[in-house]
Amino acid sequence: MTSRKVIFVAFAMEDERQRDFLKGQSLHARAPFEFIDMSVKEAYETDWKDKVRTRIRRSDGVIALVSRNSLTSSGQKWEIQCAKDEQKNLLGIWAYATDRTALAGVQTLPWSDTNIAGFIDSL
Repeated sequence: MTSRKVIFVAFAMEDERQRDFLKGQSLHARAPFEFIDMSVKEAYETDWKDKVRTRIRRSDGVIALVSRNSLTSSGQKWEIQCAKDEQKNLLGIWAYATDRTALAGVQTLPWSDTNIAGFIDSL
């Protein structure tokens, strides 16, 4: 790992626990990756798109936790499109071992230290 990167994590609210696992995994002393989490922990009441766009702009890259919940999450879909609009590097990580949901235009890989660290180190 070269340096600590700022990462926005896009996820469906139903997958919040998986986001928590990803953040927790990065804090483990033996983790081969570390990042500053810019994901939204609580829904914004107003102007949420402007606030999220600002967070995405300040990020080095975006990890989208992909699951069947992603297909119906309008917020996550918007965050992913925003990342693309802002020309941020984007990687999809399957949130669950048995769920291989595909999102158009999002390269998605299995959740592994190697895949996550490789993406973060490439930023």
